[in-house]
Amino acid sequence: MFYLLWCSFLQTLIHLLKGNIGTGLLGLPLAVRNAGLVLGPLSLFAMGIIAVHCMNLLAKCSHHLSAKLNKPFLDYGDAVQYGMENVPWLRRHSIWGRQIVNVFLIITQLGFCCVYFVFLSDNVKQVVEASNGTTMNCHRNQTAVTVPSFDSRLYMLCFLPAIILLVFTPNLKYLAPLSLAANLAMCTSLVLIYFFCFTNIPNHINLPKVGHAKDYPLFFGTAIFAFEGIGVVLPLENKMQKPQSFNMVLCLGMGIITFLYISLGTIGYITFGEAIGGSITLNLPNCWMYQIVKLLYCFGIYITFALQFYVPAAILIPPVLSRFSERWELTVDLLIRTALVVFTCVLAILIPQLDLVISLVGSVSSSFLALIFPPLLQILTYHNEGLSPWVIVKNTLISVIGFLGFITGTYISITEIIKRNGRHDNLDTCVFLTCSIVH
Repeated sequence: MFYLLWCSFLQTLIHLLKGNIGTGLLGLPLAVRNAGLVLGPLSLFAMGIIAVHCMNLLAKCSHHLSAKLNKPFLDYGDAVQYGMENVPWLRRHSIWGRQIVNVFLIITQLGFCCVYFVFLSDNVKQVVEASNGTTMNCHRNQTAVTVPSFDSRLYMLCFLPAIILLVFTPNLKYLAPLSLAANLAMCTSLVLIYFFCFTNIPNHINLPKVGHAKDYPLFFGTAIFAFEGIGVVLPLENKMQKPQSFNMVLCLGMGIITFLYISLGTIGYITFGEAIGGSITLNLPNCWMYQIVKLLYCFGIYITFALQFYVPAAILIPPVLSRFSERWELTVDLLIRTALVVFTCVLAILIPQLDLVISLVGSVSSSFLALIFPPLLQILTYHNEGLSPWVIVKNTLISVIGFLGFITGTYISITEIIKRNGRHDNLDTCVFLTCSIVH
């Protein structure tokens, strides 16, 4: 019995770590640059505490409502719907709660998929362009000239057929062996990234302790994107042999995750300074070992695409299939999956800047799921059960912080996207005119 409980504890911990470690972690050194060498890590620590608190709130409210309604399990949408039913003037519109949560889950997960397209294209493009000058010496980047290849958006189109085939997998259990291999690949890559950073810390560190105020919303978007693992909390708890132990799993797992976020964000910024890219992998030297690191992480992200895609597919596809006969179900299912992947690819092509895509997705949707909804849900759930004024004030403050992050992060991300795309268009025009004159 003890062995089964220990296995359940360990399995849940691993799934929690996997659900929170991805491209967001690799973008945190740039986030720390946007906030500053001191303010960035402190803000990540504070955000980690708030994120764990909000996850606990969601689990607590789900327990309370499921016991009250005599239901074995409630997902995020269920919890918000039944929480709204506690308030008389919201009862008639309680179904909106589930629908709003589902909309933000879809936006978040498809946003992750967009980020994966950009990440894959940027990293593979860099490996291809540096392949002729790649060396065995990892202490210094000896690649003199990279060979220009296709635009990164063409790489996205190249990945499109492979990703469409991946999401055609009818059941995630068929991907279990590949998922295990992907986890090992990403873990190996992270260890080597840490090794490079720790062995290449500069002797003199002269980086700003506090960043520019206008860049802080970009930090917020990237950080909350990284911490947005709240969608896996209730499913993982429900699958535990002893759900009462989940709070311990959550605190331990999120403690490890917060440590990884702060350490890699800080050490990555110290190592590469102001030159840090949207993903730390883009700053690694062009030696074979670190080129392999990029490819290993790309493999892990490719397999993870199917896992992230599963949530929006599970929400969107069944209602559509119910309108068709059994004869057409498979065809319609595959067409919807193809359309969703093409949609995420088109969005990635329109916004090919990795750092800004991460910040935008985090600001728009992750802020609602991770910071805004859980505190409000507690107020709704315990509406008639004597919540203390301090709890109401605390929850309101967390939700307001999340909403301010949503507004400012979305505005700054969109502004920067427009600005960069304008510069990109001007550059393309200059190149075209130069070529025409030379010709």
